[in-house]
Amino acid sequence: MKSVSTLLLCAALSSGQFPGSCAHAADALPSQAFQPVAGTVVPMGGSVRNDNEAVRQRLVQLAGGPAARFVVIPSASSQPETSGAEAVEQLRRRGAQAELLKIAPCWAGETLESARRAAADPAIVARIGAATGVFFTGGEQGRTADVLNPDGKASPVLQAVRELQARGGVIAGSSAGAAIMSSTMFRDAMNSVQVMKGVMRDGKEIDRGLGFVGEQLFIDQHFLKRGRVGRMLALMLAKGYKVGLGVDENTAAIIHGSEIEIVGGSGALLLDLRRATQEQGPVNVRNVRISYLDNGDRYDLARLQGQVLAAKQARGELKFRQPGFAPELEFMRPAYTDILGENAILRALSQLVDGPRDHVRGIAFDLEQLPDAPVADPAPELGFEFMLRRDEHTHGWDSAGLDDKDYSIFDARLDVRPVRLKTPFYQAWQEP
Repeated sequence: MKSVSTLLLCAALSSGQFPGSCAHAADALPSQAFQPVAGTVVPMGGSVRNDNEAVRQRLVQLAGGPAARFVVIPSASSQPETSGAEAVEQLRRRGAQAELLKIAPCWAGETLESARRAAADPAIVARIGAATGVFFTGGEQGRTADVLNPDGKASPVLQAVRELQARGGVIAGSSAGAAIMSSTMFRDAMNSVQVMKGVMRDGKEIDRGLGFVGEQLFIDQHFLKRGRVGRMLALMLAKGYKVGLGVDENTAAIIHGSEIEIVGGSGALLLDLRRATQEQGPVNVRNVRISYLDNGDRYDLARLQGQVLAAKQARGELKFRQPGFAPELEFMRPAYTDILGENAILRALSQLVDGPRDHVRGIAFDLEQLPDAPVADPAPELGFEFMLRRDEHTHGWDSAGLDDKDYSIFDARLDVRPVRLKTPFYQAWQEP
């Protein structure tokens, strides 16, 4: 099997864009078959704007266009009547039929037990059987797991959703509705540094997901906005995932078979651990391959082949390997002191492929613990160094003159190691 950059390079060779040969480039890449995803699964990263026609109209189209019949399950929401009704309205405005299912522990007058009874109601199961798509709202993903899959036992409603998927239907969800797509999900893990330190308890920070994307792919959401690359990497290492997809806000990933397509206002980060090597202890891993898929980009998980948006491809690659390369990004940062900050990993990757240096360094560290933290910090001086490098496998394209979206970046290298940072981290300045 070949890496994404290898296959992009091969495709370019066939069109005459690159000199040389790529026949030997993937010799060391371990083989791993990818089990295709049934139906079409659409995790949305959360905060999808009502006017995001690219995402919302595409969702209806995938479920049958004028023949699309959606059921909306608001079980994650703290205000299921409101959020569920809004989801129904958004689908109807794009031409689909849609109805709201009363399966939610926070619905007025309902409880967890009554929601579980609703998840076994034959009338509700029949409505799912007549649908072509299911939409899960946002909220707290733990509620959805507790209602539809208590203790790992699939309710009749969850069985019906899986049957809908098996016959080619659409399974979509935003925010919490995206988190449930993996077989393992984050339940309540807001502090990524703590997760990297090993605070990852079953039933607390992590839990069983509903597994719509199978056992091999991990999904996370609100990804770039909330700086979640650290927590996703830690979970993948702990649970043996080799591929992880973090979908950003106002964005959807359309997963069909083994293919991913990114649609929306931002993009998604792909982590590939097939060639990574790991040391024992806190997160300590080398040669993670990291890619940023922008709006319109695609990735084939079976062939490990990426495809950049045609308009970017036509402009040509960034030429950072060639003499005379003139970086366009200004105001370079020598290092990112909060690599898990809002959009920091994307800014670092952009600097990597359109900046003057072949590496970018970042630090992840908790300056202090919140007073209401659920778990005491197991190692207050423990932090993590993120080292991004561009190498012979790395490729990048920009979108200058095309749209307001970001770079497309394939196959950069990421090394992460634990480091000790002295506490207190700083002291008051005193003139010498």
